[in-house]
Amino acid sequence: MTDLAPGPLADVKVLDFTWALAGPYGSMILTDLGAEVIKIEPAGIDEPQRGPGPFVDGFSTYFFSVNRGKRSLTLDLKSDEGREIVYRLVEQVDVLTENFSPGTMDRLGLGYDELAARNPRLIYASTSGFGHSGPYKNRGAVDVIIQGMGGLMSITGHPGGPLTRAGYSIGDMAGGMYTAIGVLAALHERQASGLGQRVDVAMLDAQIALLENAIVRHTATGEVPGPIGTRHPLVTPFQAFTTSDGQIVLAGVKDWALFCARIDRDDLIDDPRFQENADRTEHHAELEPILIDQFAQRSTTDWLEALSEVCLIGPLNTIPEVVRDPQIAAREMVVELPHPLDGAPLSVSNSPLKLSRTPAGARGRASRSGEHSLDILRSMLDMTEAEVDDLVEQGVTSLDARNDDLGKNS
Repeated sequence: MTDLAPGPLADVKVLDFTWALAGPYGSMILTDLGAEVIKIEPAGIDEPQRGPGPFVDGFSTYFFSVNRGKRSLTLDLKSDEGREIVYRLVEQVDVLTENFSPGTMDRLGLGYDELAARNPRLIYASTSGFGHSGPYKNRGAVDVIIQGMGGLMSITGHPGGPLTRAGYSIGDMAGGMYTAIGVLAALHERQASGLGQRVDVAMLDAQIALLENAIVRHTATGEVPGPIGTRHPLVTPFQAFTTSDGQIVLAGVKDWALFCARIDRDDLIDDPRFQENADRTEHHAELEPILIDQFAQRSTTDWLEALSEVCLIGPLNTIPEVVRDPQIAAREMVVELPHPLDGAPLSVSNSPLKLSRTPAGARGRASRSGEHSLDILRSMLDMTEAEVDDLVEQGVTSLDARNDDLGKNS
């Protein structure tokens, strides 16, 4: 476990019903900020059901990466006893997060109106593909659907080539990030009103919000944005180039004459096609092959040294190179956490939020299923061990065989 002081949300308790990626990513942000997040999982769930692999020493790394630091309570939400436990817990928490299809929580008797009546200060955050209103609200969605319907795939790829999904699940994670932002805003407002509220985040909406200037370019000019490879639609040169031993990415040019001199192409300095950024963008199809040929002549290191003063430039790193990068290490952006089943430690990406007094960051490993069921039911609901044993016999909850406390093992 990373050695962190209490975070800014140390006094916030979250009841987390999320699953898969979008919802857990949002509640993970709250966990990293110090909130106590109680993850509700189905009673008796086994490890393969918690998420896809790869499985390392018997544990899902997919599940681990977005559920680190959360506590696990297993409940059968279809049972009266399971629902009653939720009703009692809701009275003691600040936030509830869920990412079921709209209507699912209502059918379980755990909808917003029902729970807000029991705790008017409750912030009830729902993440779904299309939100809880509109003609698509009952449709299912996963990341690739959102990337497709949200327009992202239509502008990702190379001209004339097949369209492609972004290399990571931004459709899911954008929904989670905006859910966390909505929760933080609602917590702030509650300080003045004393009241909670519903936070309704659609993954599709979040994708639209992240479309940068593609939408305004279209609505203002009629342009239909399309795939342009690694280029920028408004800045040239702004893309990836292959070097003699790798690849670089560069963005913009501060001094065109100096840039041309540094790449050994003085003949381009006075070329009227390339004088200003707008000229270079208009004539990118003529400039690009020239730069491709030139950058292939020297190594990545040579180009980084030659061009660092005249443009923004960096290496195009592979994931292994990112993990080993000294800047990433200095910022503690990859941290090692214990394995829940005593296997080799697992390294995960850390929170990018750097707060000087109340730090954010990964606060512990992922929990084993039901690891904290006994502790939560006893400490929050004053249940006796015998009462918990009875719930286990009925299948209302399940306990991890080791039944260790997360804090003692992390």
